Amino acid sequence: MKENKSFTSLNVWICSRELVKQLYLLTKDFPKEELYSLTSQMRRAAISIPSNIAEGVARNHDKETIQFLHISKGSLYELETQLYLSYDIGYLKEQQLSAILNKIEDCKKLISGFINYYRIRAQGD
Repeated sequence: MKENKSFTSLNVWICSRELVKQLYLLTKDFPKEELYSLTSQMRRAAISIPSNIAEGVARNHDKETIQFLHISKGSLYELETQLYLSYDIGYLKEQQLSAILNKIEDCKKLISGFINYYRIRAQGD
């Protein structure tokens, strides 16, 4: 499949895409009664991360791109909270939580670096 290289080759987008996959694999074992509540909310938060990165990169102005990257970062924190809640109520084991939190930390670092990159670029305008 041919992909748009403007964002699909970015490590920050690739990392967040891997996070979505990891999250989907975890939540498929959640109780069925959570399908339209916690599971759905977590999946929406996860999906919004690479989606907002892609939309931000497509913007013509660095300040707009930064705004979309901040939205992605906010979704990461939202997802992190939901994962802790899932652990607290017994839907995740400690090892599962730890593994996905490591991926979230990787994504946070990449998004923060990307935000800093665009901030520097915006200062040059």
